Order: sequence, then C-alpha cells, then structure tokens
Amino acid sequence: MKEPVIAQKSSYQVELEEGKTYYWCSCGRSKNQPFCDGSHEGTEFKPVAFTAEKTGTVGLCGCKHTANPPYCDETHRKL
Repeated sequence: MKEPVIAQKSSYQVELEEGKTYYWCSCGRSKNQPFCDGSHEGTEFKPVAFTAEKTGTVGLCGCKHTANPPYCDETHRKL
C-alpha cells in the first residue's frame, strides 16, 4: 500500500454540524483539506465518510497517518 501525502503535520481544527455527513481526505491530495475533493481518483485511497456526533470544533488528522480516522491522534508528532 502506498503512503498518503502528508498534508500538514498538525490537525485541522474544523467546525462540524451535528448529524451532517462529511468526507475526510485520506490520500492527502485534496485542495480542500481536510475534506475530500476527489483528488484520490486513480489511487488506492478512498475518502472516509463520517457523521458529526455533535456541533462543535474538532481536530481532524492532517498527516493522514492517524489510527483513528478521521480524528487526529497526534501521530504527526512521530513523523
């Protein structure tokens, strides 16, 4: 399996709306980080769909190496 592009070595702090579905970029190529813009086409990567459990700010993974996608687990500190 190929490695994803590291979009940034920190989390993206984003405001989510409860009940809304989002698509997190897992390939690191999206120009709309941390969300998918279709740039994964032609790769083995697929966006990760998730529904916000509550309205508020969350940290979504920017390095694309989290063990808990789409949420940041501080893996970027080890890269």
